[in-house]
Amino acid sequence: MSNETSFEKPANLTQDQKPELASKQAQASRSERRSELANRARLLISCPDRPGIVAAVAQFLYRHQANIVQSDQHSTNPETGLFFMRIEFDLVDIEQQLPRIRTEFAEIANTFRMSWRIEQASIPKRIAIFASKEDHCLLELLWQWQAGDLFADIAMVVSNHNEAKDMVERLGIPFHYIPVDKTNKTQAEFEQQSLLAGKVDLVVLARYMQILSAQFVDLYPGKIINIHHSFLPAFIGRNPYTRAYERGVKLIGATAHYVTAELDQGPIIEQDVHRVDHKNEAEDLKRIGRHVERTVLARAVKWHLEDRILIHENKTIVFA
Repeated sequence: MSNETSFEKPANLTQDQKPELASKQAQASRSERRSELANRARLLISCPDRPGIVAAVAQFLYRHQANIVQSDQHSTNPETGLFFMRIEFDLVDIEQQLPRIRTEFAEIANTFRMSWRIEQASIPKRIAIFASKEDHCLLELLWQWQAGDLFADIAMVVSNHNEAKDMVERLGIPFHYIPVDKTNKTQAEFEQQSLLAGKVDLVVLARYMQILSAQFVDLYPGKIINIHHSFLPAFIGRNPYTRAYERGVKLIGATAHYVTAELDQGPIIEQDVHRVDHKNEAEDLKRIGRHVERTVLARAVKWHLEDRILIHENKTIVFA
């Protein structure tokens, strides 16, 4: 995990000064990153595979004086399959030129029957983080955001528990406490949706221990990432570590996936595992698992923010 961004800390900081400094550090990191990406864009493509796709795209960018700085591609089958591509390119005055680039590229896209999008890299995506009582995944995201490893604007943190409120607000991030139980779930989701409307590009469920309704999920297709504390498809649902202990597993893991209406069945983005044995109790599995969860979720969020993921049916192509 990268920790290259560093800042000198003044001596003898008070408890109130430390979060304020962290917030300033995060702002400085985002400003620096925005400057680095000022003239960069990302082109993502999926289409039926056939000869000439790469040449057509490269020639188009060359004609518009764009410089390709990174290119990744994947074909499921060169003759009958699908083709996936991600290109990063630099172009002077890109903000002014992008509307024309998008309009003219549509002709190539139609020729090759492409699904495509061009993202301006210097514009950070807006995130809403949903959390519950366990805060390890939330803390990891906040730490990486402060360090500049997650280039994003955290629009808000929403939680059905109030414990993280002071910590989050001291970082200058709005915190919304919305209790959820069986009697008020519909009203709670209405409040959540009202908060998010038009303000976020990605929802991250950082161990948020409530199941979102299908209606909520449908509002953000391919834009809700969950961390499941199990190596899916094993131990779907609640209490996976207890069930893993009872089963005597030798590996435990975590899975970051996009959320769909079907519980824990969305396209998988990232997974990792840790070896355990008979000496580990259920609480040991939970402790080890928390470390895996936080790193897996952070990687998945980072890849989404950097437009490295293409979704096809119930799978992902990740150009990490």
